[in-house]
Amino acid sequence: MSRQLLPKQFLRLASDRAMLQETVLRLSGLPDIKPLIAVCNNEHRFLIAEQLRDLGCGAGAIILEHEGRNTAPAIAAAALSAIAQDEQALLLVLPADHLIADLERFRAAMLSGAALAEQGWLVTFGVKPTRPATGYGYIERGRQLEGGAYRVTRFVEKPDPEKAREFLGGRHYWNSGMFAFSARRYLDELMRYRPDIVAAVSDAWEQSKRDLDFVRLDPAAFARCPADSVDYAVMEKSDRVAVVPMDAGWSDIGSWSELW
Repeated sequence: MSRQLLPKQFLRLASDRAMLQETVLRLSGLPDIKPLIAVCNNEHRFLIAEQLRDLGCGAGAIILEHEGRNTAPAIAAAALSAIAQDEQALLLVLPADHLIADLERFRAAMLSGAALAEQGWLVTFGVKPTRPATGYGYIERGRQLEGGAYRVTRFVEKPDPEKAREFLGGRHYWNSGMFAFSARRYLDELMRYRPDIVAAVSDAWEQSKRDLDFVRLDPAAFARCPADSVDYAVMEKSDRVAVVPMDAGWSDIGSWSELW
């Protein structure tokens, strides 16, 4: 599905637009959306800039990593960028390799997540499983919160087939990898559990170079950053995590079978 120089995010797989472009366009109609922040590998900077330009969409920042350090540092860099413009900024974290069939339900879920994020919750979006999939992580819900959301009891690694069948009982969701939270709250939680990541990303940000829309994180400082996912670094540890159920025809395009 992907090649190193042309990942699936830049391919036209399900429409006449690239998946990155579809991700941007599905945000139209949401209120108070600020210019987007993209975090990408340095090698893909012109691809992103060109695809955004084709949409007539400018970026608040295109943050460049000279080497990937997984999602926790990438989101930390985006949070620092957002806070530089607005201390109260909320982040909606969206991978650019998803398909969403029902945009109305998607946007409703995003609005619910934003409302919880304003209250200090770290929000993830859970997809009701339609089959006993073993290729996704799962989220187990706890007590109900306002707006149809739930407190997260635990995150579950990709299960075996028997366990995946048990997870069809109604209390578990596929982990979509989408999140909403206050930029400041995310950094505070990351500082609580992984201060080494915050220190390294802060150094890389403070020493970054701006080149038009591109923000080049300092390569040496960022190389010192430990690699970790947002799930492991923050979401699985925090006691303030909520899941918003989302039934919007979601698919994570990891293989041709997921597309077709």
